Amino acid sequence: MTDRTRFFPPFGPLRLGDVAELSGATLLRGDPESEITGFAPIEMAGRGDLTFLDNPKYVRHLDGTHATACLCAPRYSSKVPEGVAVLETGEPYRAYARILAAAFPEAVAPKNFASTSDEPLIAGTVHPTARLEEGVRVEVGAIVGPNVEVGSGTVIGAGSVLAHDVAIGRDCIIGPNATVQHALLGNRVRLYPGVQVGQDGFGFAMGAGGHMKVAQIGRVIIQDDVEIGAATTIDRGANRDTVIGEGTKIDNQVQIGHNVEIGRHCVIVAQVGISGSARIGDFVAIGGKTGINGHVTIGDGAQIASVSVVHGDVPPGARFGGVPAQPVKDWFREVTILRRIARRELGLDKD
Repeated sequence: MTDRTRFFPPFGPLRLGDVAELSGATLLRGDPESEITGFAPIEMAGRGDLTFLDNPKYVRHLDGTHATACLCAPRYSSKVPEGVAVLETGEPYRAYARILAAAFPEAVAPKNFASTSDEPLIAGTVHPTARLEEGVRVEVGAIVGPNVEVGSGTVIGAGSVLAHDVAIGRDCIIGPNATVQHALLGNRVRLYPGVQVGQDGFGFAMGAGGHMKVAQIGRVIIQDDVEIGAATTIDRGANRDTVIGEGTKIDNQVQIGHNVEIGRHCVIVAQVGISGSARIGDFVAIGGKTGINGHVTIGDGAQIASVSVVHGDVPPGARFGGVPAQPVKDWFREVTILRRIARRELGLDKD
């Protein structure tokens, strides 16, 4: 596999027995003393590499893999070719993620962006009234404003800005060129480069004489263990708070409007737009390029397909898709009927 040591320091000796212990997998076949020296996808893996098989689409590559070991579900264990060690687990991808995190901790939680460990912790500008706990790193060009509070172990990346009275929890990562204002962040929150949190919501009192700006007097509350992808924007509340629930993961280039409430452990994929005052329940998954109308409610555990437009409420546990979004079965049936009509009108179907 291509050498990655330029960006990720090489990890120490990792034996197959260590892999089994760290991942929780059962070593069905293979020498526990065998060394793992790299990681690779199943179709590219060579000797020394650990790979995994989780998605059925990649089963076709299993016979030809040259990996030293493969993490796989029980239904694939017997199909792993001779010479490849078998690590059986019900969750291969999660097991693989545990091993990667152990081997490359800084790929999971960078300790710094523009500085090195031997440089001073405070290289940016910190207002005298700001309160920083022990071990906070403020990189070059970063600004920490008046009365800001930052918990221990947090990294404030180069060029980022924490506006007055912002509070950041412990072990957070604020990526380069991020801006945080009118916001309270919990512990272990990660904002990737260019994230903008807490600016004005898009609120105007419209009229014939012009559109009057409505003061946005809410906050943004981001709970523990939230990750927010690069260039995502989260508006502060207009008259109540915008809230992102614990453990939620938000991809790049997502727009979240004022007063939006997002529950716990949601997954929101790139280029989603959520209009003001929408309410998203716990464990909701929203596919990329989907638009959510203002003031709608999406129930706990619902799933919204990519490139959909949600105009109305979605029940808990439902699977919706399409424009406008509707139950997936209805959407597929509608698409099938329209395709048949189109083919008939175009003379593509023979009677």
